[in-house]
Amino acid sequence: MLEKISSPEDLKALDPGKYQELAAEIRQFLLKKVSEHGGHLASNLGVVELTMALHLALDLPEDKIVWDVGHQAYTHKLLTGRQEGFDTLREYGGLSGFPKRKESSCDCFDTGHSSTSISAGLGLVEARDRLGESYTVVSVIGDGALSGGMAYEALNNASRLKSNFIIVLNDNNMSISESTGGFSRYLSGIRLGSGYNNLKRDVRRGLSKVPGVGESLVENISQAKMALKQMVMVPGMLFENLDITYVGPIDGYNIPQMVRIFEEAKKIDRPVLIHVKTKKGKGYEQAERYPARYHGVSPFDIETGKSHTESVSPSYTEAFSRTICRLAENDETIVAVTAAMPEGTGLKRFSSRYPDRFYDVGIAEEHAVTFAAGMAAGGLRPVVAVYSTFLQRAYDQILHDVCLQKLPVVFALDRAGLVGSDGETHHGMFDLSYLGSIPGMTIFAPKNRYELRDGLKFGLSGDVPFAIRYPRGTAWAGLKEYKAPIEMGKSEVIFREKGIALLAVGSMVETALSVYEGLKEAGISATLINVRFVKPMDTALFLELLKEHSLFVTMEENVATGGFGERFSSWLGEQKLPARVLRAAIPDTFVEQGPVTLLREKLGLSAASVLERVLKAWRENCRKEDGE
Repeated sequence: MLEKISSPEDLKALDPGKYQELAAEIRQFLLKKVSEHGGHLASNLGVVELTMALHLALDLPEDKIVWDVGHQAYTHKLLTGRQEGFDTLREYGGLSGFPKRKESSCDCFDTGHSSTSISAGLGLVEARDRLGESYTVVSVIGDGALSGGMAYEALNNASRLKSNFIIVLNDNNMSISESTGGFSRYLSGIRLGSGYNNLKRDVRRGLSKVPGVGESLVENISQAKMALKQMVMVPGMLFENLDITYVGPIDGYNIPQMVRIFEEAKKIDRPVLIHVKTKKGKGYEQAERYPARYHGVSPFDIETGKSHTESVSPSYTEAFSRTICRLAENDETIVAVTAAMPEGTGLKRFSSRYPDRFYDVGIAEEHAVTFAAGMAAGGLRPVVAVYSTFLQRAYDQILHDVCLQKLPVVFALDRAGLVGSDGETHHGMFDLSYLGSIPGMTIFAPKNRYELRDGLKFGLSGDVPFAIRYPRGTAWAGLKEYKAPIEMGKSEVIFREKGIALLAVGSMVETALSVYEGLKEAGISATLINVRFVKPMDTALFLELLKEHSLFVTMEENVATGGFGERFSSWLGEQKLPARVLRAAIPDTFVEQGPVTLLREKLGLSAASVLERVLKAWRENCRKEDGE
């Protein structure tokens, strides 16, 4: 059946008796493709029927669906004619794992970070109403994403809305308790009915016209109704108190019921929140039992659930995990904070060993940072472990609540640099820029797993804001014999010669070593510097190098604008000394998904491409010195 569906209209032409058969077919398709290419599995398996119901009740692409985060939109892509694209899922130039407006007119808004869907949906509603259009807007948000403060800001704004807007709360983790009794289910059904709503509107209008007492009668009846709802509809009272009609919970696998409720909700001239209960990993036992483990997966064997790409070498995340646990053994003031990423950041081990010193605040990066700042002000040593791309959401809190007060908060930035298959919204390629712009922030980038351990220990022993950034994946073990003691703001000299100075940041030290060896093969001497501290820079060392080097090559896995290379060039310009700077960094662009090695090659960050540029620049320098 799936092969016959290439547009939303094809689904509507299907015999309703075949819905469950199609849902099973979709699950098998998703399981096969994700096992081959990797991707978000558990979240997509859980919303197959919910997605089908939305497509049946709406008229896409005229109507709009905004998927919060977007990692649950695979079924949506299948039902909108992108089945063949799944053979290139998350590959370079292939189908994105997230909604993309450039992919389909049925994707109305690009998403990749959490808690944005209600704000975006509300904006679409406002545009619809102002332009006199009549399409339906639905924002689908998970209970996890509802922990983000931005979602509540949007709900507060939505409470003033006087036109239709549907919010679907996809509850798959028991975050909101069950409603009590059959009366609640009864209310959920009748409160969306046109008869009930027309009657309520007419009664309100009629009573308000009664001279002298009309408005007070309406107010008294509204208060009595609210008291009744508080007794029988506890889960929805947060939304009801915001004047958002609450419906549910309803079964996220009962397609006819969901379709009926969605169609009735479209008729209501105010915001409606529909609470749908689903189960992550639905239909695949491994994912149902371990939904967090199967949230985002690499290619795996369906029978065993075992990854095809599991590495025997420790990752940077693993090195961080073991180090913070070891340091915490001897220092009870060390506490760890994360924003719904205990497994991804490696803090799962810490939470098991020190449960009373571990804090998962949910998808709330802003709160995580200021919460940590408060703990630091009170004498604790907090470590905020979060992905680089998500920490950028808390820029203001880092600036005002941590750095302005010079509080010793350590930021462990996992997934710094290029991360691969999740694409534009997940690359951690801006942290050197946004953190480097903040006075008082210290930024440290280790060259290998051993330096990560030493750097974390150094950061926790200091009394300043300290960010340590490291990439995703297997931790490099090269140059382990080079272990100069870490000193604030001091770089590490690996090889000291003359002519060309390679200044490499973090993960690029490995690349710089290959460039250095390539230069040696070409008979060209060079110096290799492990920058370590992006901020503060080791200006004393750089001044020394200026005496014997005419070409400086800065290498970083960060966007060029505001990065280390730009900071170094600016400082060099202030010295008014003759030297050329060649910057190897990510161009001023958003980078799509793809294998990191391929992306580096495309962006000019591979060892071969950097070496080619360095050789060309060096020959140009030599010609100038010869007077040509």
